[in-house]
Amino acid sequence: MNNNPLVSIITPFWNAEEFFVEAIESVIAQTYDNWELLLIDDGSTDGSTAIAKKYAELHPGKIYYLQHPNHQNLGKSSSRNLGIANVRGKYIALLDADDIFLPKKLETQVAILEVHSQAAMVYGATEYWYSWKGNPQEDKPQDFLANLGIVSDTLHPPVTLVTKYLQDSGVVPCTCGLLLRSYVVKSLGNFDESIQHMYEDQILIFKICLNSPVFVESGCHDKYRQHTNSSSHLAINSGEYHPTKPNVSQQMFLNWLEKYVSEKKVNDKQLSQALHKSLIPYRHSLFYFILRFTIFMKNKINPKNYFNKYIVNNS
Repeated sequence: MNNNPLVSIITPFWNAEEFFVEAIESVIAQTYDNWELLLIDDGSTDGSTAIAKKYAELHPGKIYYLQHPNHQNLGKSSSRNLGIANVRGKYIALLDADDIFLPKKLETQVAILEVHSQAAMVYGATEYWYSWKGNPQEDKPQDFLANLGIVSDTLHPPVTLVTKYLQDSGVVPCTCGLLLRSYVVKSLGNFDESIQHMYEDQILIFKICLNSPVFVESGCHDKYRQHTNSSSHLAINSGEYHPTKPNVSQQMFLNWLEKYVSEKKVNDKQLSQALHKSLIPYRHSLFYFILRFTIFMKNKINPKNYFNKYIVNNS
């Protein structure tokens, strides 16, 4: 009998055949063997549907193929929620179809949550992965570990992490770095299906961090593939999202957060100050522009070079 708790891994996919097999194989290669993988087809029209069905046939009872009614394309949040509705595991891991888990991901993070029973979630640093292309000399120097930005290998009480995330959006964890307690995810309403594209993951992460303790570990157990067809890269190109400048997606997210904090009656001075500061570009745009211009001039920074460098390293 296997006494290790079941982990349910949810992988939504839409036209993901280029990297899909590698993502699935990274789950099969886990040193922790009590897992199930739910492959959620979000209306794919390429070969990824056939790939998912093939793996489900080869691994019955371990890998499952799911799709929306009439093979619809409904978006990331709806696809992940379809997975959540079908999970059997004590824990949930999230793996996008173009990313990978390293072999000890589940073994390490399950052990942490089993010891720290009050933690709703654990995460570590994610590797931003450029060297997947097979040109190590050219691409390997671009690989980097995400900056945790906080004390690691410790339990953080509710609210504190949200304040840190608002102060530095670069330390918000990647979805592939998370392991979550299933009952906590469900109790918080799963993913918000009114948000399907950008910040849909952060809404759930922020809910968890506002309501529960979270363990942050120092290890790296996943790779976040950097490529021009990723959702974040496409959003930058379309102008919907930008990692350093005010944008529509961030404004939507911050408005949601302000409302959620108010409804939950979260009374924390540092959080309120951080949220107010984050909203300045949208509520006081002229003041924000003058402030940024002053900072750049004082430090002799070329704004164009700064933003280009940031996009190259973080998109």
